[in-house]
Amino acid sequence: MTESVNFNVIGTIDSPYKEKFAIPRQPGLVTAAQGQLRLTGSANNIELVRGLEQFSHIWLLFVFHGTQNQGWKPLVRPPRLGGNKKLGVLATRSTFRPNPIGMSVVKLDLIEQRDSQVILHINELDLLDGTPIVDIKPYVPYADIIENAQGGYAHQQPESEIQIAFSTEAIAAVEYFTKQHPKLQQLIEQVLSQDPRPAYKHQKVDDKVYGMALYDLNITWQMVSLNCLVVKNIEPTAEN
Repeated sequence: MTESVNFNVIGTIDSPYKEKFAIPRQPGLVTAAQGQLRLTGSANNIELVRGLEQFSHIWLLFVFHGTQNQGWKPLVRPPRLGGNKKLGVLATRSTFRPNPIGMSVVKLDLIEQRDSQVILHINELDLLDGTPIVDIKPYVPYADIIENAQGGYAHQQPESEIQIAFSTEAIAAVEYFTKQHPKLQQLIEQVLSQDPRPAYKHQKVDDKVYGMALYDLNITWQMVSLNCLVVKNIEPTAEN
């Protein structure tokens, strides 16, 4: 039995998430997150996706390229349990795994061939910009939806009661940058409603000013109470 398997990257993700911080922990939680999957190498062939347009959603198998060099441990602390309880890594969706492989179901909006480049326009993604894709499979509802399945400690989607407010400066910035990013305000609100802070800070007052990178923008925000945060400013990232 072979001890290793080599995969070829078949595509790369263009995503609004430019850093690991603030990426939703599961797909589908942020419906305003739009991106593209660009097929690469020998997989950049429109014939490979013939018929895929019939499916509303697709499975993406990918590499956790942002964390794969950090290694892994047999026990991890799932954020869903507040970061206080250890579970076996294979009983979690942790990005730090024996093999840095992830899977994500995303909405497929359009398949386009632009000159010689095949592009899949996707939505509701939870993937870091530049994520390498190693496989694509159609989402088949009758097989992929299992009624009465048990979800353990993550049986239901977490509910968020965080209210999002925008400063005067942030509102003006949203109006300006919406020309380039039409769903910017919705994206910011949906991402922040998940409370991207470390799990141990949830349900705690925290006056730290946080920053997150979406598209080519840096968004700063601050908790002002247990259930309310304020987006303070939105400005282009330093490299822009």
